[in-house]
Amino acid sequence: MYEGLDTVVLYEELAYEDVLPVAWKKLPEPFDPALIGSYADRNLRVLQALAALDEHGQPEKSDESSPHAADILRLDLKVNLLLDMVGALLVASRPRPRASSIRFNALGGVWQATAPFPELGSQGVLEIYCRDSIAEPLRLAGRIASVGPDGRVKVRFAALSENVADLLEKLAFRKHRRQVAGIRAPRK
Repeated sequence: MYEGLDTVVLYEELAYEDVLPVAWKKLPEPFDPALIGSYADRNLRVLQALAALDEHGQPEKSDESSPHAADILRLDLKVNLLLDMVGALLVASRPRPRASSIRFNALGGVWQATAPFPELGSQGVLEIYCRDSIAEPLRLAGRIASVGPDGRVKVRFAALSENVADLLEKLAFRKHRRQVAGIRAPRK
């Protein structure tokens, strides 16, 4: 039965889609292995932080029968508020690129760029700021696969580490699961 939900895919794999600050930075040829390695380490930390933040505020995980459930929920809400405030301070002190519609997974990404557009075939790094409360962006090295006349740019990522690719897949799955749950939730 069709429920009005379209699965977000890119390169025939489940993808994460949102409007986020995004920047493309050209890199010299060939890729510097040390630089790519440092991106992998940082990306792993960013994705682990995103996973930890996604676990916060999940009311279906709380045990209502626990004597401290209400206290834990209040603490969770306060921690989330604190994270939002810290994120606002980070954004104010470190301006981010313009937000753009983006779709990405472990294989590549596609976003709506502004002129001047990246050159077809050029290599670089796509920086994606996933959350205001996380200072570091995801930095995904790749090569421009296509550039549309309207500014729609598609990149194919260079080989990502297995851990980073796995966490990117999980990030896309969590987003998809939340979208499905939101559509199936009963209307009040």
